[in-house]
Amino acid sequence: MPKHKKRPEKMTIREQELEKIKLEIAEELGLGDKIKENGWGNMTARETGRVGGVMSRRLKDRER
Repeated sequence: MPKHKKRPEKMTIREQELEKIKLEIAEELGLGDKIKENGWGNMTARETGRVGGVMSRRLKDRER
C-alpha cells in the first residue's frame, strides 16, 4: 500500500466510493473530528481497526 493517499482526481470510482464509506463510518463512530484535525496517520490501530471492521461488514452485507 502506498505511503500517501492518492489525490481524489486520480482515484478510480471504486476507490472514491470506498473512501466515502470509510469517512461515513468514522463519523458514525465519533472519529470524524479527529481525522479531520490530524489525518488517518495519527489514528491508533484500534481506531482504524474499528473502521475497517465495520466497513468490511457493510461491504459483505451489500453483496448479499
